[in-house]
Formats: sequence, structure tokens, C-alpha cells
Amino acid sequence: MVKRGAHEILCEEEKRLKEDKEKKKYWKRWGPYLSERQWATVREDYSHDGDAWGHFPHEHARSRTFRWGEDGIAGVSDSHGLQNIAFAFWNEKDDFLKERLFGLSNPEGNHGESLKEAHFHLDNTPTHSYMKYLYKYTQKKFPYEKLVEENKKRTKEEREYTILDSGAFDEDRYFDIIIEVAKDTDDEEELLFRVTAWNRGPEPAPLHIIPHVWFRNTWSWGYEAPENKPVIKKEDDFTLKSEHHKLRERFLQYSPSPGVAAGSNDVLPELIFTENDTNFKKLYSGENKSPYVKDAFHAYIVDGEKWAVNPACEGTKAAAWYAFEEGDGVPPGGCAVVRFKFSRRVEEEGIDEEYFDDIIELRRSEADDFYWRISPLPMADDLRNVQRQALSGMLWTKQYYHFVWDQWANGDPAQPPPPESRKNIRNYQWKHMYIDDILSMPDNWEYPFFAAWDTAFHAIPLAMIDPEFAKKQLDLLTREWYMHPNGQARFYYLSIPAYEWNFGDVNPPVHAWSVFRTFKIERKLYGREDIDFLERVFQKLLLNFTWWVNRKDNEGNNLFEGGFLGLDNIGLFNRSEPLPTGGTLQQADSTGWMAFYCLCMLNIALELAKHRRIYEDIASKFFEHFILISDAMTYKDAENKEASLWNESDGFYYDAISWGGPWTQQLPVRSLVGLIPLYAVLTLEPELIEKLPSFKKRVDWFIEHRNDMAERNMSSMRKRGKGKRMLLSLVNEDRLVKILQKMLDETEFFSEYGIRSLSKYHKDHPYSMDVHGQQFKVSYVPGDSDSGLFGGNSNWRGPIWLCVNFLLIESLLRFYIYYGDSLKVECPTGSGEYMHLGHVAEELQHRLQHIFARGDDGRRACNDGNDKLDYDQHWANYLWFHEFFDGDTGRGLGASHQTGWTGLIAKMIHDSGVNCRLPHTPRTPASGMRHYFDETMSARPKPYIGSRRMSTRSIAGRSDFEPEADDDHEDEKQREIDDKRVLDYVSSQLHRVKSHDTTFDFDPNEGENEFEAQADNGPGTWRMKNGVEAQADNGAGTWRTTNGFH
Repeated sequence: MVKRGAHEILCEEEKRLKEDKEKKKYWKRWGPYLSERQWATVREDYSHDGDAWGHFPHEHARSRTFRWGEDGIAGVSDSHGLQNIAFAFWNEKDDFLKERLFGLSNPEGNHGESLKEAHFHLDNTPTHSYMKYLYKYTQKKFPYEKLVEENKKRTKEEREYTILDSGAFDEDRYFDIIIEVAKDTDDEEELLFRVTAWNRGPEPAPLHIIPHVWFRNTWSWGYEAPENKPVIKKEDDFTLKSEHHKLRERFLQYSPSPGVAAGSNDVLPELIFTENDTNFKKLYSGENKSPYVKDAFHAYIVDGEKWAVNPACEGTKAAAWYAFEEGDGVPPGGCAVVRFKFSRRVEEEGIDEEYFDDIIELRRSEADDFYWRISPLPMADDLRNVQRQALSGMLWTKQYYHFVWDQWANGDPAQPPPPESRKNIRNYQWKHMYIDDILSMPDNWEYPFFAAWDTAFHAIPLAMIDPEFAKKQLDLLTREWYMHPNGQARFYYLSIPAYEWNFGDVNPPVHAWSVFRTFKIERKLYGREDIDFLERVFQKLLLNFTWWVNRKDNEGNNLFEGGFLGLDNIGLFNRSEPLPTGGTLQQADSTGWMAFYCLCMLNIALELAKHRRIYEDIASKFFEHFILISDAMTYKDAENKEASLWNESDGFYYDAISWGGPWTQQLPVRSLVGLIPLYAVLTLEPELIEKLPSFKKRVDWFIEHRNDMAERNMSSMRKRGKGKRMLLSLVNEDRLVKILQKMLDETEFFSEYGIRSLSKYHKDHPYSMDVHGQQFKVSYVPGDSDSGLFGGNSNWRGPIWLCVNFLLIESLLRFYIYYGDSLKVECPTGSGEYMHLGHVAEELQHRLQHIFARGDDGRRACNDGNDKLDYDQHWANYLWFHEFFDGDTGRGLGASHQTGWTGLIAKMIHDSGVNCRLPHTPRTPASGMRHYFDETMSARPKPYIGSRRMSTRSIAGRSDFEPEADDDHEDEKQREIDDKRVLDYVSSQLHRVKSHDTTFDFDPNEGENEFEAQADNGPGTWRMKNGVEAQADNGAGTWRTTNGFH
């Protein structure tokens, strides 16, 4: 937003966000909340042995009713998943409709579960006022069997077999099906849908487009009165009417579609109806409750069984069948178009297609404006495209998630009871769980369930565009219907649920970090300080911190065990199970995480202490607790009673097995385990300490009376750094330099695309141990996992993960805030080039961006040299955001739509994309300047890169949409003035970047990049949504920024 004095100048999407926040309109009531996979989830598993993949396979999904949710392609639903709209397609080759995305189950894939489709989340806004989704549908028979069989043949040492490998898109014989959704200007619950299907092939091809609308089955379980069963009825040949006792009356109104052949007639929809009930006869040879069942549309359209649908034209599931098959179908280069709207009213004259298209294009234009304000500084269009799709993907993976433990475990009144053994298979201790929320998913197909530490990372980029939703996600996981009320003796503490496969598993404690970062992002970018949110979640985290201390520090020595801690197969042993050697695993990463957690809680306490002095005492406790953790991790006393996890000769932290007392053995595996202690770093500002006298008194007492412990661990207890700051860190300067020497070594951790999870040193030097005749070994594996540990679908033995890299970047910046230019390290190690840690952080950000950015050869590293993905005009601008990336090549691996934590790339582009060099270019600022800055600046936001083809009845020939002139000339004039100020600002920053080798040296303790302009005299202040501020003084001010530009 822009602020001028007390007046806010908001773009249209910001106005909608404000209306939703103030509950004036409920813009988020409808959104992309339908999962992309509900089958084979833990919630739908009612087996006796917990085999979720086998109990509800893909082939059952079209015939069997889901209990806890629904799924579909490009699906939209209300915020409680009651009514759903999604899309099905048929190419006249497949044996059934394409109504859901296909992939392999975990046992079927040689690298675990894996999506085998080609779709892209192209655009979305926080209120879902505009959404855009691309599905690529082959004109050949979809290779279901071939994908299963080929992957079954492959070993874990081989790559997975993908849809691109199958030949499904050879000769471009496929449809690009673009699905757009826009909300009405005045009625936030009126949705406009436009489907545009382009034939990319060399010959005509038939296509059937079948938009579905249905109710989630809530009537079969014995909880609702029969009279409350919803219904969808035919109103006329182009209109459906739906009735639900909670949603009330709604209408779906369809428009005739233009014929695809020259001179052909309009394509009219056929409205068909059935029930969202299981086909017991087909699946179990039983009796159906109704002759009209869930899979009726497959039988009716594909098999020609005319009796499959309800001739009374009513049911709980309906569809509009558009058949584009006249002649030979859609001609090459031609398209089929379907338009319909979902509303509380009916247009008596039918849909006005021109007005309909204008609304969609207006929403798209407003989305352009919104995203331009997120990152107004000049950067490459390609990076803007990456950022836009990353943020859009995060919004598309919002999902309605429903789970009630009591009903799930004990069964429903109207259904047979589940096997008794099922209760004790998983999650039997989480009897309090009651979830009925919109949650941010890691990946809507591969991980259609929340994961605690994933959510913490999701919140960071989400806070850039929708801080209310980001805060809601963090708040929910600490609410009493999520957190576990563990009771022990006189204590009462709470653990955060991990994920549905095992709510009791232990994820890294990153929640406090994310809470405070989200709080600061909102404060810096939106000018709002939500102290209530911060205090409320902090109170719950105090209990969670106690749980960690009491449950994960068994020996009471401040060395922590934590289990797998989200790093799956990183260790020599399965860290979630008892060690085959006996003893206890003292984890450097667990202890590092706890020190990090401690400092995050200290940071929050200090912030709250500005408002309530009682939090000074709590801050003092976390300060002391951090010193004790630091001392235990890094110091060995004279009697050798406490083991150190630091290896002086290697200059690195390692896990160690402890058998009690002095009996320990380090496990010298160079992995993220030894880098995670770098996360535990915090600078204390002298001004803040002076404002908190009680806290200052306690710190001074500790320096004076426990100086021996303090000096062992904190080089800054007496010595102050840049700006007289104090540094709290698990590593002193000597250890920091030694760790960075390995971390920045390209033969160890420092890949061309980020920091590897395991050092490449172990490629030629694997570490192994024989225990009772069994060999355990860790070696460098840069790509997919070569073992089945933790499902085998992720790998922490070499690949690059953006989430842990993001925390390393923040740590480097915090160290830079303290050391400034006084500490420089060789980067890369052995290069002879020395950088301060701010520049090291920037270099790491740039390398991570090079995973996605197009190089001067036109390739993206994540595409693994695939010519179609890199060079084909219908693929090259679209991206998949994988779960992790090959440690050597940057190839995308794992889940393909993991914009959850891979969406952090949007934040990195926001912070440093303006001066990101091209991939494979020298690390000098001039090398990429011509590419990134020799562009003409304009006063209007740049249009979104990619296909924006408009649609009239026949799509082709329509000119670009031009919005009507604003009637309020005064506002338009002011907007032009504000735009000019922004351009003046970015031009000044552009000059800085072009003339200096600098970086975004922001202070992560203070929040986001903040751009300020100060003037001696000025009547007003304006603030842009991205944090830009300026004093209006007729151009006489001096710019000052905290990101390195002065």
C-alpha cells in the first residue's frame, strides 16, 4: 500500500484484503481449497494394518465416497469443503474421465509416491479474486499402466520414469487447458469460470470438457438429519440450482460455447446428475443405496450407459458436458472455450460474454498491479515470473482439512465399526484433535496434509502477500484442538502435531522463529504491529519449550536428542528408533535447534517487554538457558564428565553416541547436522538493552559472576561488535571461520546451486560402522535417495533444500550485523576472493535463485536439460517448484509442486533479485548489468510474463483488455504522482546497484528490507506495501536505506 499522511492508497486487491480482515466482506469464503489428492491419505484409511496406500487406491477414487474431504483438478470450494467445483476432461482415448491427477503410490514408485502429470499453478491472489491453472492433457491414451510398470522395473539407483519420458506429449499432441476463475466486483461469492483449451498438436483432436459441481458427502455417516441432505436440480437447459442448509441457494449458469470448426454450430452443455455415493456393486459386489452413484458420469460419457444418470435431473453431484467433437474436433492451433458462473442470482438474459471476459481481465490486471507492488524495484522479467508463480503456487495449495479423532478412530453411527486394531496403529494418543480449517499444504498432491515445520516456512512468503493468513496458520497449530496436552507429574506442557502419518513425531522447533519473522514482516511491509498475536502464540510456545526441555533432554545436561527432526535419512542410523549400538544419540542438530529456539523466544520476550515489563524476567531466563545450552555443546571440563560435540581437529560439529558419563563416540559425518548450530545467533542492540533495565541488570550480573562460562561461548560478552552490539551465538569467531571454510568449499558443501545437505567429501570417503554384523553407511548421494528410509521419497544425503539454506542466509546476515567488514572469509574456499558475511549471504541467495532462473543459454537448472521444458514456447515460462534439488546439477527432485518451503524463493527474489547475476557468470556486479538493467522503465506495472490470450466467443482476434478511465480524476492524478515517486526511488537504487558492488545488507533482527527516505522538511509521508517510505519535500530529501544503499 501507499500512505500519504493518514490516507492509504490501496490497490484493488489490497482493498479486498482489508474488507476481509475487517469482516465487511468475506472474500476468502470461496477459494482453491479442494485437494488434488484425497485418496490414500491417512484420514481415509480404515484398514486393520494402517496401509493407507493399499486401502484406498487411485482406481477406487472415482467410485468410492470420501469420508473426510474431496479432490479434483483446479478445484474450488467453500471454506468448509461443503460444495465443490472442479473439472474433468476426456480425449475419447481414455477408459475413464480425467477428473483427478494421477500418480504412483509409495510402494509403486522407485522413489516413493510420485505425481505423473503436467500441470502448473500460474496465478492466484490472496483473496482468490483471480486464479489461473494450466493442465496439459495428452491427446493420446493416458499412459497409466506404462507409468506404473516402468517405475516398477527401476531400482532406487535409477531415476524415476515421468510423464515426459512416456511420450505422452510427443509431436505436441496435447491440449493446453487454461482454467481461470475470477470473482465479481461487488459480490465476493459470485465466481466466473473460463476454460480455454488450445490444441497444440498438428492435427484436429476431440475434447470433452465437463465441469463438475458436487457436495461433500456429509449425509451417510449418521450425524445429519435426512431433511438436511443437499440437492442440485436442473433449473433450465443452462442453469443448475443447488440448495444446502448451510450455504443456502446457489446457481450455476452455463453459456453456449462457440463451435470449433469453421461454420459449426454452438456447443451446448448437457446437464447430467447423480449422487455422491459409493458404487458398492462395482467395488464390493454389494447393493447400492441408489441406482445413481459417484462414478455415473464415467459410465454415461465414456461407456454410453444412458441409464447411469438420474433422468429426474437432480442429485448431490452434477456436471455440464461440453463435447467438442464436430468434424474431427478442435483444429490445430484452435481452441475450445467454456464459460459459466456460480452465483446467488441468475442472469435472465443469459451470460453477457463480453462483460464476463472484461471482469476476468480486470481481475487479472488488478493481480498484476498487486504483485508489482510487492517487488517494485527493477529486476529481470524472468525472476518476476519465478516469484509470481512461487507465490501463486502457495495460494493454490491452500486446502480444506478435516479430521475429528473420535469419529475417525471409533467410526460413524451409520457405518460398520472399523477394525479394533486400527486404533493403536497411529495417532492413538491424539484424542483431542478436531480440525476443520483451511491450511497451507506442502504439496497438494504428494503431501496433502499439514506438516508443522513446513508450515513455519510457508508463513514467510505468505506474510509478504497475506499476513493475516500467515498468522492464522501459525496460531492454529498452537491452539488447544491441535497441540497435545501432555501431562506429567506437576507439569503441563504441549507438543505441536507433526503430520498425519504420525502426529507425535518431532519436527525441528522453528515455530517461534516463524512467528516473530511473520510479526516483523507485517510490521515493516504493512505498518501493523499485531502484539496480541505475538503474545498469544508466545504463551503457548512457553509450554512447548518446556515439553522440549523435559522430553528431549533425558540426561538433563542440555544436550538434546530429537529423533529424525525432519531430516529423514541424514544420519548413520534411523534417528527415530533405538540405536543398534545401545546408548543415546546426542544430536548436534537437536541441540543447535534448541539453542535457536531459545534465542527466538528471547527475541519475542524482548519485543513484548517493550509493552509489558514483566517479559524482561522471561527474557532473562531464556538468555541464561541459551548460555547453558551453548556451554554444554561446546565445552569439555577437566574431569571429562561432559562430552563436546565439537571436533577441534576437523573444525566441525558431529553427533555423538553417549553411554553415560565420559563414554562417548563421535560420528564424523559432515552434514547439515554440523551446520545447524550456526542458526543459533542473535545480536542485541545496545539501545534496546538500555530501555530494559531489569534485563540489562541480569545480563551485567551474568557477565561479572559467570564470566568463565560466558567467555567460553560468547566472544562478545565483554567485547562489542559493530554498533556496540552484543552477539549471542553457539560459535565464536574461530569456530565460525572453521565451519564456513567447509561450508563454502565447492568440493564439500558449496554447490553451484546452494548448500548441500551432506558434504561431497563423503562421495569418495563414505563413513560406515559395523554393528553386530550389520553395516551402516553414509555416502554422498546428490539426487534421489538410494534407500527406503522414511518412505524413500526424500533425501538429505547430498541434495539442496531451500528451507535450511534460508536459515543459513539469515544467520550469515546476523553475523554480518555484528562483525561488519571486520570479518571476511574466502568465498568460495580456495578462490582467493574474500567477502564479508553479508556478501556471502547474497552469493548464496543468488546461487539458489540460479536453480530457477534462465541462464544465458536459455536453460533452467531445475529442468535438468530437458529441451521441451527449456525451449518450447508452450513450456519454457512455466515452472515446477520441487521439494529438493540435486546437489551437483540443481535438477528438481521429490514433490513437484512443493511451493510450501520452496516458495521461500519468492522472498529471496524480493530481497536480492534486483542485483542477481545470471547463472554461470562471474561474481562481479557489472557482468549481469546489461541483462538486468538496460531496460526501459515505465510508469505502469509491467504485465505478467506468459500467455495472456483473451477470449471472445472464438478467443482469437480479441485485442488486449484496456480498463476504462477512472472517473475520479483527482485520484488518478495522485496515483501518477505516487508512481513517479516510486520510479524516482527505484531509479536511484538502480544507479546504486550499477555503480557499487553492494548487497541487501538488511538486519534480520529488525525485520524485512526497509527503504526509508528522510528529509529536513516535508509535509507528508508515503509508504509502499514493500516497505518503501519517503518524506515529501519537493525533491529535496536525502535517501537513506537500511539495505546497503545510502
